[in-house]
Amino acid sequence: MAKKWYRLDTAALIFPAIARRNWCNVFRVSATLKEPVDTAVLQQALDDLRPRFPSFFVCLRQCFFWYYLEETTEPVRVREDYAYPLTFMSRKELRRSCLRVFSYKNRIAVEFFHSLTDGHGGSVFLSSLVARYLELKGVTIPRGPFVRGAEDPPTREELEDSFFTYAGDFSEKRDDSVAYHLDGTAERDGFKHLTTGIVETQTLLDLAHRYKVSVTVFLAAVMAKSVIEIQDAEFPKRWQKPVKISLPVDLRRLFGSDTLRNFSLVLHIGVDPRLGEYSLEDLCKSISHQLAAGATRQHMAGMIAANVEPQRIVALRLAPLVLKNFVMDLVYRKGGESGGSLNISNLGALTLPEAMEEAVERVEFIIGPQRSYPNNCSVISFGGKTCINMIRSIRESELERRFFSTLVELGAAVSIESNRR
Repeated sequence: MAKKWYRLDTAALIFPAIARRNWCNVFRVSATLKEPVDTAVLQQALDDLRPRFPSFFVCLRQCFFWYYLEETTEPVRVREDYAYPLTFMSRKELRRSCLRVFSYKNRIAVEFFHSLTDGHGGSVFLSSLVARYLELKGVTIPRGPFVRGAEDPPTREELEDSFFTYAGDFSEKRDDSVAYHLDGTAERDGFKHLTTGIVETQTLLDLAHRYKVSVTVFLAAVMAKSVIEIQDAEFPKRWQKPVKISLPVDLRRLFGSDTLRNFSLVLHIGVDPRLGEYSLEDLCKSISHQLAAGATRQHMAGMIAANVEPQRIVALRLAPLVLKNFVMDLVYRKGGESGGSLNISNLGALTLPEAMEEAVERVEFIIGPQRSYPNNCSVISFGGKTCINMIRSIRESELERRFFSTLVELGAAVSIESNRR
């Protein structure tokens, strides 16, 4: 019987081409339960989900013209969590599976190669895995937006490349100036410093409402303020560059898609410190207006079209993979990350059925550093708590110190956890 295979979606095409050991090519979502995890039951739950989520149980293959995802023949094994999160997924590992599942004490964690899905798809998979695990433990779990039943077949929309479905008629090109990037002393062994700030979600909402913005905009403004302060300490104004926060936009909310593959685009939003001083209120206003203007259906449809257009050019489609890889890596190095200083990816509030909320202590979302900048930030809320994960591949912790100190100064009680050695 022929194996199922899937074309890489539009956002996924770049990741195999730019993979390097100095760049983290996976992201993680995890749930900490109130009781220790039974690994055997978790393995059964994972096996039960294979027919429900066929696009996740795949490995990376290549032919002369393109990469593609092919269903795996071997089961994905639950492993004990080890070392530190987001270790590089090598070509050898990707040829076996693009998915990792870990357990450690009370924690269930899943790591995804970026070509598989984005944060939303990862959240749906993790929630469904935990739901199936609890069902096998005797708990009745109703279905919901993030919980898909193992007994249901996958829908066609879940498996589609929604970029092609919702591309506009005319493309809108990016015109991003080069942004300031933080620098520091790289960790030679690939170690990633992870600092987690836990804040009451209502406190963040109150602070954001004080400035009349969303939580995402408020956190982006605090982050921009912290980066501006670091650049001020390094360079005089005339030598400075714009400070921009890269904010992923979940396109499902704009277009109504239910795909579980990648379907988000990034907006680089910020200010140029050379133009003058910016208060936190100024930053909130500017970032809020820029995000509102950029995250429209019309603008995003144009950006989608710009990403889809190259795939429709026959000459490019017929180019050998080795040439495609060279060109994509060159384009990415020249402009792929130049428009942003660092990323803040906020998945928002994860809403689970009441029976699951009673069993789950907390959830987390972690993305790794990029190739050209060493810091990143990811956010998720659950059960009245918001976990802000700041990760870095350098030794210097100045950004975390300034960011969380600002939150404390504004009245937020922040509980800090770290894997720092």
